[in-house]
Amino acid sequence: MIIGILGGGQLARMMALAGHPLGHRFVFLDPAPDACAAPLGELLVASYDDQNALAQLARQVDVVTFDFENVPAASLAFLAEKISVFPPPAALQAAQDRLVEKNLFRQLGIATADYVAVASRDDLTQAVARLGLPAILKTRTQGYDGKGQWLLRTQADVAHAWSELAGRAAILEAFIAFEREVSAIGVKGQCGETLFYPLAENTHRDGVLFQTLSTADDPMQVRAEQQTSLLLAALDYVGVIAVEFFQVGDNLLANEFAPRVHNSGHWTIEGAETSQFENHLRAVTGQPLGQTVARGHFAMLNLLGAMPDAQAVLAIPGAHLHDYGKAPRAGRKLGHITLNCGDRTPVLPDKLLDLL
Repeated sequence: MIIGILGGGQLARMMALAGHPLGHRFVFLDPAPDACAAPLGELLVASYDDQNALAQLARQVDVVTFDFENVPAASLAFLAEKISVFPPPAALQAAQDRLVEKNLFRQLGIATADYVAVASRDDLTQAVARLGLPAILKTRTQGYDGKGQWLLRTQADVAHAWSELAGRAAILEAFIAFEREVSAIGVKGQCGETLFYPLAENTHRDGVLFQTLSTADDPMQVRAEQQTSLLLAALDYVGVIAVEFFQVGDNLLANEFAPRVHNSGHWTIEGAETSQFENHLRAVTGQPLGQTVARGHFAMLNLLGAMPDAQAVLAIPGAHLHDYGKAPRAGRKLGHITLNCGDRTPVLPDKLLDLL
């Protein structure tokens, strides 16, 4: 099949790498002429709301998916009138607005941190009075990798954040002293078949995912699957989904979901019977899903801003290097390393961390 992907970044690149052995071909639509997925298919260079380019994409492919959630929902709706689009546009719309997303969680009985919508300075004052400090102010839209977020500890922080918010719609969330963050990655096929990968435990630095550790038999696995399944059913979902949860004691609080393959699932390329990327393609093309069982305990490390020496990385037993072929830039995701830890609890070794 010929698969169209809105977005030509590293996620699209890894989908194409997973799809080529299955005989799939790819057409990417991305405004960047140097999109890193381009070597793996045809690249249409255009803005995501260019209807002529979208119509051309629809004519060239059999199905459309996307590689990040900030593509315009209207573009997916336009495409959906011409061709099958998975995951469905409604899932993208819900994920793009934090207030809509949080309301959806609550409607489904999925617990979250307390939150209040903020549309004015008075709203923010009242929200702080209700939730107390510390709290986290977030833009409702266009937020990822820590962008559009402010941790408020004092009234001075509140004033500063409001100034930077510049009138954009927002939500204020209660600060959660969580024990850990975990992400549940599931996949649902067109016939309703649903599978889950082992939970991944995530650590962030400066709002960006730094490392993911995945082990079998996580005590929160069943609960995370149950809650994610509610979301999959409500959205009539097809494809891979990732839901990030905060663990507080024996409870899980949903933070956000991504209607796409996810950074915290990169370990599945080497670490699972079928990677998240292959399973996403199987789902959106109507093929049977592949098994999600892990091949051991795995760690994943994001490479930001600069790539380490490849020879030094590959000299570490169990290490696998993924270079996205992107130009270096401060804070930019340039690649990742997965580490097979066998039957040991995954821990990134000092000799690997020393390379960064």
